[in-house]
Amino acid sequence: MQFLLVLLQAPAQPGGSGSTLIILGLMILVFWLFMIRPQAKKAKEQKQFINNLQKGDKIVTIAGIHGVINKVNDDATLSLEVSPGSYIKIEKSSISMEWTANINKAITEEKK
Repeated sequence: MQFLLVLLQAPAQPGGSGSTLIILGLMILVFWLFMIRPQAKKAKEQKQFINNLQKGDKIVTIAGIHGVINKVNDDATLSLEVSPGSYIKIEKSSISMEWTANINKAITEEKK
């Protein structure tokens, strides 16, 4: 018990707070470099991808629905043709950028 009291009463060592601030700053920098920056970059790419969608593009939704864009609406939705003559209305945000890129990549490889 007296050991704890001695620790609590011990004076702070000089220069200790400066090194703590440097370590904290480095931790924040590493967190920003490896977590926040890549997520912001990916969100920017996703937004650009969504804004560049046009009629006739082949897409895949995050639910795995494949289709061709029939109409791009002004209210952040699309009319998607899932089979000839069958249309569904979906949100633009439900389109998977990665899966759409993979399906379009496979189609272009087949054409070669």
